[in-house]
Amino acid sequence: MFLGTFEIFKIGVGPSSSHTVGPMIAAKRFLDELRSGPFPVAGVQASLHGSLAFTGRGHATDRAVILGLAGVRPESYDAEEAEALLAGIAARKRISWHGKHDLEFDPETDLVFEFERRLPGHTNGLVMYALDPQGDVIAQETYYSIGGGFIVTEKEMKRRELVSPGVEVPFPFQSASELLDMAGRNDSTIADLMRSNERCFRTDKEIDAGILELWTTMDQCIGRGINTGGILPGGLGIRRRASMIHGKLLAERGSNIVSPHVVNDWISVYAMAVNEENASGGRIVTAPTNGAAGVLPAALKYYLEHVPDARASKIPDYFLTAAAIGGIIKRNASISGAECGCQAEVGSASAMAAAGLCAILGGTPAQVENAAEIALEHHLGMTCDPVKGLVQVPCIERNGLGAIKAVSSASLALRGDGSHFVPLDSCIETMRQTGADMNEKYKETSLGGLAVNIANC
Repeated sequence: MFLGTFEIFKIGVGPSSSHTVGPMIAAKRFLDELRSGPFPVAGVQASLHGSLAFTGRGHATDRAVILGLAGVRPESYDAEEAEALLAGIAARKRISWHGKHDLEFDPETDLVFEFERRLPGHTNGLVMYALDPQGDVIAQETYYSIGGGFIVTEKEMKRRELVSPGVEVPFPFQSASELLDMAGRNDSTIADLMRSNERCFRTDKEIDAGILELWTTMDQCIGRGINTGGILPGGLGIRRRASMIHGKLLAERGSNIVSPHVVNDWISVYAMAVNEENASGGRIVTAPTNGAAGVLPAALKYYLEHVPDARASKIPDYFLTAAAIGGIIKRNASISGAECGCQAEVGSASAMAAAGLCAILGGTPAQVENAAEIALEHHLGMTCDPVKGLVQVPCIERNGLGAIKAVSSASLALRGDGSHFVPLDSCIETMRQTGADMNEKYKETSLGGLAVNIANC
């Protein structure tokens, strides 16, 4: 089962891949499938369960479901258009259905937060209902948003069909040890193996164009973040800091007061810029989730802007290598904060960024695997406890530190020869077990940790 680069990285909208992007995709998919059915559909309803209920409003899950029903896709999201659609649906209590008749849908009564009923397949559960003219349910589907914008139906969850079956790739690695073995036997880099697999779906020109679009979107997100001030939405009153910090860093350039560790501030500000944009509902790249979206662009921006002799031609190798590591983590553990806490989000992103950076700095496959392991190991046990259910505190700063860890991990791995004590596969399995043992209140429900220990929140 191969997870490709463009499944791990997806252009979407903030603030959450599992709580915003996934539900939007699920709602749109439900109505798309109803369109070709024989049912006399007159209305729709939805219920949110588990973590989607507890932190749904803070993560804009309600808005995402409504927009998905209205046909909006995350990759083509437009903020002004979205606000107009939401206002129109709230006023009319109806949704236009693909140019057919309107469907009855009142956001106040037809979207229900089921706090007490967690679905068995995953904590991020969403049930969609189709109603006939008499108001009776004539079709329904259960979806699970399993992290990174991935959704599966209840049947797919049972079969674990995360990608389309039947596509054979030349290097079907399922673990880091298999990946290293294949790289050694073929005298190839990890990026080369990934590119060979990607060629089963796209040409080299399409692969490179797709990766360039991903990086351009990330870089534009950094640019917006470091040039935008103000207060983040949601009620916490958190001030956007990336613009202010960036201004200070620019002012210090060429002066005699530059700190020897100032590069850490640059790395942090790149990551924080992205996650402030994410918290504002902006257009970002899920990498591998929205909550951890700042880590990978920050590490790559650091390489391009601060590493001597950096080359833009290395960007595809960065993404391909990072995607290989992300796919292994997703397959064998999780990238979902609702499943395993923030170790699965920022921890996974840091491991992916460390691997990608190590690769483009000249690391061998063994050093790349070592870099990923170092970064992930030192996020083990990290909880997901967003204050007020918003992807702001501690999420924004956490991305900055995750990016710094990624750069440090790559550097440390490059100082060695790739041999190390703890294999990446063992670290991934440890993360899975830790997540399974972790109390639910520390897994994106905002029922524990910082979320309940901050006054007036």
